Amino acid sequence: MGQKGSSEQRDGSKTREDSSAADDNHKCRVCRFPLLVALSQLLLGVAVTVVAFLMLAISPSLLARETPHWAGIFMCVVAIVGFILYCVTYRPDERSTVQFIVKLLYFVFSTIGLVISVLVVAFAGYHHAQTSSFSCLTSAEACVCTLDPRDPIARTFTYEGVSDCQEITETLVLYHMLQIVLNLAQAFFCAVATFIMWKHRYQVFFSGLQIGSLQRWNKI
Repeated sequence: MGQKGSSEQRDGSKTREDSSAADDNHKCRVCRFPLLVALSQLLLGVAVTVVAFLMLAISPSLLARETPHWAGIFMCVVAIVGFILYCVTYRPDERSTVQFIVKLLYFVFSTIGLVISVLVVAFAGYHHAQTSSFSCLTSAEACVCTLDPRDPIARTFTYEGVSDCQEITETLVLYHMLQIVLNLAQAFFCAVATFIMWKHRYQVFFSGLQIGSLQRWNKI
């Protein structure tokens, strides 16, 4: 009877192990943190960079805050750190110094990326509202724009290398709107990354019941 019971226990444990292994195989690895978040950050960073260089191709007179390629490049760096964190996290030794450093870098970079994305949204929103109100005239391979053409002392904005002012009043306005949407999405995923890491670090605690149960296990 004892041998039969022990064999049944071994069979039951093997069955549970097989079922758990099958469950692990069916889990979506792409959905695990931080792979999905880092992948979204990488795609958004590339999109922001491409749109920024398309904006810069309209006119070289555009300022750096109007073409936020720097925000997209930094987001790509954040995504690469997230990929490294994903690889480090699933190693057997999860309490290594390398993992701590990569987690800290990813948390800090995601926080900085959140701030940068919010700044880009503010800049893009301001320039979108400003460009939408422009009245432009073509002059010698340049587009001269003003907010109020009836005001003789109104500030003028000269965009060199522009042969058609519709590229400023229509295309550039569309690109500013795209930057607002893309950077809002970047800010969202950076906020998700920082929240998950903060929650995992500071909201994991042991209650008294759990401590007592651990002590009882140690006594046994």
